Amino acid sequence: MTYSAQKPYTSAAKALEAIKSGDRVYIHGMGAFPQLLVDAMVARASEIRDVEIVHLHTEGNASYTNVEVKDSFKLNNFFIGANVRQAVDQGRADYIPIFLSEIPALFRRGKLPLDVALVSVTPPDAHGYCSLGVSVDIAVSAVETAKIVIAQVNEFMPRTRGEGNIHMSKFNYMVEGNAPLVEHVAEPPGRIETIIGERIASLIEDGSTLQTGIGAIPNAVLAALTNHRRLGLHTEMFSDGVIDLVEKGIITNECKPFQKGRCVSGFVSGSRRLYDFVDDNPGVEMMDISYVNDTSVIRRLPKMIAINSAVEIDLTGQVCADSIGRRIYSGVGGQMDFVRGASLSEGGKPIFAIPSATRRGESRIVAMLKPGAGVVTTRAHVHYVVTEFGIADLYGKNLAQRAKELIAIAHPDHREELEKSAYQHIRA
Repeated sequence: MTYSAQKPYTSAAKALEAIKSGDRVYIHGMGAFPQLLVDAMVARASEIRDVEIVHLHTEGNASYTNVEVKDSFKLNNFFIGANVRQAVDQGRADYIPIFLSEIPALFRRGKLPLDVALVSVTPPDAHGYCSLGVSVDIAVSAVETAKIVIAQVNEFMPRTRGEGNIHMSKFNYMVEGNAPLVEHVAEPPGRIETIIGERIASLIEDGSTLQTGIGAIPNAVLAALTNHRRLGLHTEMFSDGVIDLVEKGIITNECKPFQKGRCVSGFVSGSRRLYDFVDDNPGVEMMDISYVNDTSVIRRLPKMIAINSAVEIDLTGQVCADSIGRRIYSGVGGQMDFVRGASLSEGGKPIFAIPSATRRGESRIVAMLKPGAGVVTTRAHVHYVVTEFGIADLYGKNLAQRAKELIAIAHPDHREELEKSAYQHIRA
């Protein structure tokens, strides 16, 4: 007899009665967003007040940010996704700037104690263990520390290896809720992204370990690595682009000094193909993000390559990545964790990859960051910046030299203006 037959399931409505006014509630992120539980929570809006919601980026209907339930729920977010951005703009939600690696400590040290955690898991196996599936990241610490844990049991959730296996005895309530995971299909790389990807690939040596993400540029980088060998993967997240490199024997993880032969990540986001790829795959370990993004762990990986993006970069190398001026757009995330880790790695390279201009033609390399823009990565941490026009190596360069390097890879339409600004303010 399996454990699933020994523990009765309950309804979402019954389970969500556990949330009381004034509680702090964690919601599982990315494709693990437990939509059934969230809907049942929001259905109780007239009964509860001042419930604080915390989570990372989520995929799904974040109805707890709607105007009509603003007295019942307030989102205090670690990373802003498209489904909650308007609520942040309009003041119904707020943002906690923090390195991704440090979020689990907020829960474990009681800085943000959790009353309730809502998670999505696989059905229990024969031993009673469920998997957190595609999103282990901060979910492990949430389950460990929350007073009440409510699990949506979803047969569509892939069972992943690593630290995301939770015994069902940890759950106070289990609710059956089978639904396909939200799929995220990235845009195919265009001409500019392809050029950037090829430039970044030229910086990557055989035997390197990669941190990458999701989107057109990360996919372009991965597509340009088909002639590389013995690559590894240690990253906070990955998407479909990794699969082909694994299947072609390009990502082998054989050169890593630990966790050899295994891709290491905190969460994944992509298509059903990706979810099938990670399902019960011994070559993929999904780990607590306090480990994955620990600089002391990352630095032990030789030739660590950290590839990150930015909203804009000024002529001294300051990187704004979480806001457009004063408007919070995303979050700090794991950028600094990996930038610093790669910097300290033997042969490592932290790389920022950006198109030279926005879709509206505005320069992404600027004389000064917009008023109110947040500096996620300081000028002292930045080594390489790559656009479709070249590679700027800022490591060990003074301010005037940095400005020249960055102007050289800016869009030609903006170089004259940037040169004038550099002369006035930096004397480049």
